Amino acid sequence: MAVSQKSRKTKALGVVLVLAAFGLCLYCATGFFVIQPIGMLPEGATIWYWRHGTHLPFVCSADGLLVRDQGKVTLLGRGVTLAALAGPIMDRKIVSLPYSKTLYLVSTGGREFDR
Repeated sequence: MAVSQKSRKTKALGVVLVLAAFGLCLYCATGFFVIQPIGMLPEGATIWYWRHGTHLPFVCSADGLLVRDQGKVTLLGRGVTLAALAGPIMDRKIVSLPYSKTLYLVSTGGREFDR
C-alpha cells in the first residue's frame, strides 16, 4: 500500500510540475491585446498572440500603453497606437476572442477611458 500511495503522489507532483512549466511557457511566449469597443470595431476584440520579440506586457491595450508611456489617453494617441501595433499583432495572432472588459481593465490599471 505504501508504495502505491507514494507512486500516486509522485505522479501527481509530476503532472503539477508539467502543467506549471507549460503555463510559464505560455505566459512568456504569448499575450493578450485588448481592443476596446470603438467606432471601427463596435464589439471590441481580444487577440491572443505570440508576443516574443514585441516587448509588450502579457496583457495590454492601446489605452494601457498610452497611460504607461504618456500618462493620458487621447483619441489621436489611441488611433496611432492601434495603427502601429495592428500589423505586428495580427501577423502573430493565435486566435481572436470576444472583448474582455476584465483584461482591458488589467491593461489600464483599472481605469476606463471614453470610447
